[in-house]
Amino acid sequence: MDWNGCELVEMIPGKVSGRPIVRGTRILADTIVEDHDLGSPIEEIRENYPALSIDSIRQLLSFADTHREQPTR
Repeated sequence: MDWNGCELVEMIPGKVSGRPIVRGTRILADTIVEDHDLGSPIEEIRENYPALSIDSIRQLLSFADTHREQPTR
């Protein structure tokens, strides 16, 4: 997923191998989306990642939903 344009995500060379992380953390943005896609409710994700607010999780999921690459036919 291309996280460019999401204000909650940053990529810093040398931090978590430069992968997209939630700003100010070492939490991979893709992990939050994958957890939700696998059925974890937002409240459970919040319990697993207490550094993130419910609002931040919702914003990440919303960005992901609107920016996912659509499968080609």
